[in-house]
Amino acid sequence: MEQLTYLGLLVGCLVVTAPLELVLRVRVYARWRRLLLAVVPEFVVFVGWVLYAIAQGHWDYSADRTLGVRLPGGIPVEEVLFFLVVPLCSVLALEAVRRVTGWDAGYPAEEADA
Repeated sequence: MEQLTYLGLLVGCLVVTAPLELVLRVRVYARWRRLLLAVVPEFVVFVGWVLYAIAQGHWDYSADRTLGVRLPGGIPVEEVLFFLVVPLCSVLALEAVRRVTGWDAGYPAEEADA
């Protein structure tokens, strides 16, 4: 059961933030291009960084806490998912705060809703 620890945390993040899309209608998924612009650069940089750290022997992952599925370069599938799930949950949370408080977060609501 310990092998599901990392994956379970990622699922938990999604379960907690997914209702924000439906209940508060934050429209993160509807604005998928904007979401990709937020997630893709971070994903590329951090996956590259982790691959480098693994190759240099600076980084390793517990086989007891992961599924044991390694992608090319030795990166666990959960780590790749982490770099997608956490930014997605962060964007959902940010948009929920914007919706509830009226905070423009640096861009007008009209632009965000367009």
